Amino acid sequence: MSEPAAPSFSAPAPGADSAESLPLTGAAYLRSQIRLLPLSPGVYRMLDAQGAVLYVGKARVLRRRVVSYTQTHRLPVRLQRMVAATVALEVITTHTEAEALLLESNLIKKLKPRYNILLRDDKSFPYIEITPGHPFPRLIKTRGGRPQPGTHFGPFASGRAVSETLAALQRAFLLRTCADAVFANRTRPCLLFQIKRCSGPCVGRIEPAAYTALVEEARAFLSGRSTSLQRELARRMEEASAALAFEAAAVYRDRIKALTNVQAHQDINLPTLGEADVIALHSEGGQTCVQVFFFRGGRNNGNRPFFPAHPADLTTAEVLEGFVGQLYARLPPPRLILLDQPLPNQELVEKALALRAGHRVTLGVPRRGNRRKLVEHAALNAREALGRRMAEGSAHRRLLEGVARAFSLKAPPERVEIYDNSHIRGAHAVGAMVVAGPEGFVKNAYRTFTIRDPETVPGDDFAMMREVLRRRFARAQGEDPTRERGLWPDLVLIDGGQGQVSAAGAVLAELGIDDLAVVGVAKGPDRDAGRERFFPLAGGPPLSFPLNDPVLHYLQRLRDEAHRFAIGTHRAKRSRAIGSSPLDAVPGIGARRKKALLHHFGSARAVAQAGLADLEVVDGISAALAKKIYEHFHDAG
Repeated sequence: MSEPAAPSFSAPAPGADSAESLPLTGAAYLRSQIRLLPLSPGVYRMLDAQGAVLYVGKARVLRRRVVSYTQTHRLPVRLQRMVAATVALEVITTHTEAEALLLESNLIKKLKPRYNILLRDDKSFPYIEITPGHPFPRLIKTRGGRPQPGTHFGPFASGRAVSETLAALQRAFLLRTCADAVFANRTRPCLLFQIKRCSGPCVGRIEPAAYTALVEEARAFLSGRSTSLQRELARRMEEASAALAFEAAAVYRDRIKALTNVQAHQDINLPTLGEADVIALHSEGGQTCVQVFFFRGGRNNGNRPFFPAHPADLTTAEVLEGFVGQLYARLPPPRLILLDQPLPNQELVEKALALRAGHRVTLGVPRRGNRRKLVEHAALNAREALGRRMAEGSAHRRLLEGVARAFSLKAPPERVEIYDNSHIRGAHAVGAMVVAGPEGFVKNAYRTFTIRDPETVPGDDFAMMREVLRRRFARAQGEDPTRERGLWPDLVLIDGGQGQVSAAGAVLAELGIDDLAVVGVAKGPDRDAGRERFFPLAGGPPLSFPLNDPVLHYLQRLRDEAHRFAIGTHRAKRSRAIGSSPLDAVPGIGARRKKALLHHFGSARAVAQAGLADLEVVDGISAALAKKIYEHFHDAG
């Protein structure tokens, strides 16, 4: 994939007319930079006084594009505010406008500027992978990384879509799914072999050549050559049946049924479509849903709704163009993309996506036939998904209004942060923060805190909460001192009673923060759900709610989500620690030597207590390495 040209020009930071004058800002600052800007394609970034990026844009001619921002009377109110907040301008030149468009999409994805269209969905796309580099490749689900053609097949819209397809492919091709370590240590077939979902290569139940043939058939099917493969399997089934090899014929019959099953589970199918994405947009009430259907090999790999954030004064075509750029900044573009409306710069977007993909990419707006029906189907899904989201958002708004009334807040909170800790007797202690707002949980804002302060006594929940809140809000003071970037909560909920609230109050007072609403959520008598008591930092008697109050149920959901996230993080940390060994910290000790030491001494503790002479007799441990191991455990103090 080609990348945009490297930076070749950067405008200086805001200057001043003299040492005594104030630095220029807004349109005056932009006018001062015009003569310094090149007459070439590139990307510009507008920054505010805190160094935060306000906007990222691309231009065919940078100087002319920036000039348009100096004529503020012609700009919408939104852009007038943006220009007024601008104190610095950074530009990067590129060779072509298409490269500028690619770079713009990458920077928007990375920086998330306030005034740009933002995709907001950080979930990666799942793929099916046929693992390379092994005589008996695996068939597995994978995410992230750069998908390699020939080994990765997708993307799929969701993990569920992949899992359903994998289950059918296991029955059709009998490829293994176990990890290499499990495969290498099997002595008899596993359950998957017994239920005819694996051919048993781990114990020699299939020859390597026959297994390779299955792999190639799976690759052909996932690449879209399903019709010819099914005809070939049908031919083999008939031959086996004619030869009275009914058991073999039954195997072919089951494989054909499994392949048919993969296709039968598709909502819509268009074999002639090949590799394509179908994208449609629906906008209503200032909100937008973009629905994307993924077709690969003529099969529907599922669909996913996206809800991009964007200024209200943009047209739907402008929103769609920004969305397409950001979607394919994280996803390899297919050869064909069907849209429900043309883009303002459609030819430019095609060139940029072709540059990214390394092959021609066509953007089309079908007017009739099956392809038009696909686009209309996507548009219908977009409208229905947006309707469901707006209904959920309305319900969340009402609940947040109830929260505001219960805790005497000035307005319904836009951002609620909920904190909890998790540990076992002080070991592997972590703090967790989850975030909720009018649209539900904001999972890309979740944070974890490894408890690391040496003064925090292991198992002291109050000290752990103090450390978590001190780190969280000290960082917020540094990154968003004016509270204009949306990093500050309107309400803080803490899993705990009056003691935890007092600990939180002490930290906030220490940091000079006296205007945050903080409430502790304490379990009721006998830890019964529904009898929780709520302790506001502002003082007063604890609050409680009727058992059937929707606001109580909402607050319970927030508390339970923080609890779930904290426990999950703690368990992951504990699992990693269980899998580690003190020997991992010894330089020069790899997997083979660690195994030799453990086999010889029985445990890492015994290795640490061993004498120098004992270490030297271990297979693969030289005298120099034995000395290094001994000194690591005995000279470290």
